[in-house]
Amino acid sequence: MGHVLPPAFYDRNVVEVAIELLGKLLVSRTREGLAAGRIVEVEAYLSRRDKACHASRGRTPGNAAMFGDPGTAYVYPIHSRCCFNAVTQPEGEPSAVLVRAIEPCRGESLMKRRRGAVPEMDLARGPGRLCEALGIGRDRNKHNLTSGRGLWIEQNPGMRLSEAIYCSPRIGVTRAQDRYLRFFLLGNRYVSGPRRPPRKRRVKYQFPTRGVE
Repeated sequence: MGHVLPPAFYDRNVVEVAIELLGKLLVSRTREGLAAGRIVEVEAYLSRRDKACHASRGRTPGNAAMFGDPGTAYVYPIHSRCCFNAVTQPEGEPSAVLVRAIEPCRGESLMKRRRGAVPEMDLARGPGRLCEALGIGRDRNKHNLTSGRGLWIEQNPGMRLSEAIYCSPRIGVTRAQDRYLRFFLLGNRYVSGPRRPPRKRRVKYQFPTRGVE
């Protein structure tokens, strides 16, 4: 196991956390085995003035995880699959980062058994596929991602600091469609949506040179 991201990593502005999650490793361990991938695409959902955020209308039994401690997993169902989010900011401020896609790097054979006969690049390209490939179900909702057990995110020693990060509007939202809160590794073939930035707005980031210890 690598260095598991601590609560302090998540206890910050959701946009900062979203950007710095790119390149980190999302790891899932179940009875079937271990599977992991490098995070290549995320979306930020804000605690305030973000109508696309599930918590924008207040706390409900379904979104209660978003109001929990930073580093809590928020897993919600969509059709026959689930979507995985990492909760950020202090307890009571319901913001989260949706992990949209990973680049598989461990347990690819297990992912293939779960996903069936699909191209390798489609194993975990999209939030629903990602959860199916990693075996993330509703039972992981409210899971402590900082515990290093079952489901966690860790530092990636092989992270390429030279890769560019771009942002675009989020995918599939019906509200707040004009907010540039989707972040992705430029040109990475495992990204689920457009892999190039919109022509009208090119916002570029670079990986931070240091992680949060």
